[in-house]
Amino acid sequence: MTAPVNIRDVAAMAGVSVGTVSNVLNHAHLVREEKREQVEAAIERLNFVRSEPARQLRAGRSRMVGLLVLDVTNPFFTDLARGAEEAISASGLSVMLCDSNADEAKQDRYLTLLAEQRVYGVLIVPVGPYAAQMSRLRERRLPFVLLDTKSSDKNVCSVSVDDVGGGRMAVNHLLDQGHESIAFVSGKGRERQVADRAAGARRALRQAGVRDLTVIRAAGLNVAGGRDAGRQLLAMPAFRRPTAAFCSNDLLALGLLQELTREGYRVPNDMAIVGYDDIEFASSAAVPLSSVRQHCQEMGRTAAALLLEEASGEPHIHQRVVLETELVIRSSSENVVHRGRARANHKA
Repeated sequence: MTAPVNIRDVAAMAGVSVGTVSNVLNHAHLVREEKREQVEAAIERLNFVRSEPARQLRAGRSRMVGLLVLDVTNPFFTDLARGAEEAISASGLSVMLCDSNADEAKQDRYLTLLAEQRVYGVLIVPVGPYAAQMSRLRERRLPFVLLDTKSSDKNVCSVSVDDVGGGRMAVNHLLDQGHESIAFVSGKGRERQVADRAAGARRALRQAGVRDLTVIRAAGLNVAGGRDAGRQLLAMPAFRRPTAAFCSNDLLALGLLQELTREGYRVPNDMAIVGYDDIEFASSAAVPLSSVRQHCQEMGRTAAALLLEEASGEPHIHQRVVLETELVIRSSSENVVHRGRARANHKA
């Protein structure tokens, strides 16, 4: 098999030194135009492709940024990645997308792999408690920024949203619609974002003098989990069943909507639903879904900018950026007022 073309082959064809070829590849402005054109012609003729691992070894780190998220199938994280990639690509770097699947062991394996690959830095949506993982990244001198999580450490950059405020906003809307019995639908994990949304929901209820949430723990934070939550709610006696549900993400809300519709219940007449994230599918559901909107692309871009600044080696002030949410009201929760538990059209 023919050996791949290397930098010495380019130098020989161009009639220049290996150092000149290296300068053309890395510092073209230092090379006279005539020499630069000779090298570029040789590169094109030989179809030379530089060795990124070799360049990485010399530089001490790659031109790759690791982006570690909880679930690549969730459109929220797709939008988050799009915003981050936009900013990183503009700086001449690339993104390696990793999916922890909300598994701490898998997250740790990816962080080890990214460190071994000498990535430029890491953007991470952490799973559960993250102090130990962040400590290991520091020991490896690997720049990182937390995404979708507010750092408790003033020496760590993070970009998050006000999830407590978002949860309070969602439940206040349901209270304004007359609902006094509200379910909070979450998964079985320990995601801090979900806990904050539940805390905001409880705060709204306390301020309104209404009893605590009915918590429904679904099998997962996805559409199947939403259907599972629907089955749990419909298995409750009619007199105890909540009249509204606040779901910790839109995938759960869409699954709940599917299950209620399949069983002949009407949304919002029989149960109102509010989701979280305002993914693209929320507005196009059979019953357009009310949702707390996160500006996820902005979150990704902001985090990427902080990471690039920190990784540059220039003086850097760590920031904990908290973005605001907004409630987008659609048909799944509006215009049907429930007073107490009296609902003439409720199915037994």
